[in-house]
Amino acid sequence: MDDQPPPQQPPPPAVAPPPLVPPPIIYAPPARRQGTSPVWKILAIVFLALLCLSLFSRALTFSHAVSPRSRTFTDRTRTLEEVVLEQTNGDNKIAVITVDGIITDRDVDRSSMNLVDFISEQLKTAERDKDVKAVILKVDSPGGEVLASDEINTAIRKFQHEARKPVVASMGALAASGGYYIAAPCRWIVANDLTITGSIGVIIDTWNYRGLMDKVGIRPHVFKSGRFKDMLSGEREPDTDKLSPEEQKNRREEDQMVQSLIDETYNKFKAVVRTGRTDAAKENGGQGKALAKDWEDYADGRVLSGQRALALGFVDELGDFNAAVKRAETVSGISSASLVEYRVIVDFQSVLTHLFGRTEVPALKLDLGLAPPQLEAGRPYYILPTAVLH
Repeated sequence: MDDQPPPQQPPPPAVAPPPLVPPPIIYAPPARRQGTSPVWKILAIVFLALLCLSLFSRALTFSHAVSPRSRTFTDRTRTLEEVVLEQTNGDNKIAVITVDGIITDRDVDRSSMNLVDFISEQLKTAERDKDVKAVILKVDSPGGEVLASDEINTAIRKFQHEARKPVVASMGALAASGGYYIAAPCRWIVANDLTITGSIGVIIDTWNYRGLMDKVGIRPHVFKSGRFKDMLSGEREPDTDKLSPEEQKNRREEDQMVQSLIDETYNKFKAVVRTGRTDAAKENGGQGKALAKDWEDYADGRVLSGQRALALGFVDELGDFNAAVKRAETVSGISSASLVEYRVIVDFQSVLTHLFGRTEVPALKLDLGLAPPQLEAGRPYYILPTAVLH
């Protein structure tokens, strides 16, 4: 019995295989839409803004052209727009021309005219407009370049002679040297009693850096066509004791030549003052101030207050801009007038030139709170050297 095999166990039931699951469907990611670069967005916005500005300026130009009180004047490639500063009844107008800062004929901005050309164009526009009865030259300047000052002076004299319209100078805080030079031919000069004026004279400024060159071991080697060709060079030996007798003789002759140039330009300045003030006194019939007999004693470069300038006959009247307006009305024989000024029209092309037309590399500037005049060495100036008064 014990040898019987154990009973056979039934086989386990078959387990059904798991159902087949289809593989997931993988979709390709949607193509990424190419977005616009922020830089292009900014440029597009700037372009649209400039386009709107151009259209707006054209609309203003059209409105001024059809308006009886505002007009545009085109002279070849330059366009001036008349802007009304103060409106009164009637057609009479007084044009206000402003001279602010250093007087120069160099282009400050390629999108506009330089100062000399701009003033000349304004005077021509005032001459063509029969409704303009007088011009007010509003001066706040320490002076500037000799030639630029003389060209403005000539333009004012020519305008008064040919247009037969008076120019009244209104001096601001500063109207010295070249600033007075351009006011001298005016029919009438108005200054505030605190105006700084005068400084009648000429200056040539240069630098001698030979001592610095000697310290760093740099020696100049000069080739020149004549013995006076480097007379204003800053590389020359300043100590005449180290020069040969022949070189010392050359230096004395150079000093005499430079001083002769200074004297010639200075005499021109005094002649401009004498002629301008004498002609104005005749035109004013004794109502203004005549030059004092000893006025040349005060034409030695010294600055004068408006009060002192009046006593010496350099100005005709003490007052502010409103006094100049009243005087312009009086000398032109009118009772009232609108004040206008001329501006260069800003269009799309000039804006683009202003924004993208500069090719110079920007310079790093240090702001010390002062704004000294940018003078070039060796160039003569009618200018007040310490023109940083506030």
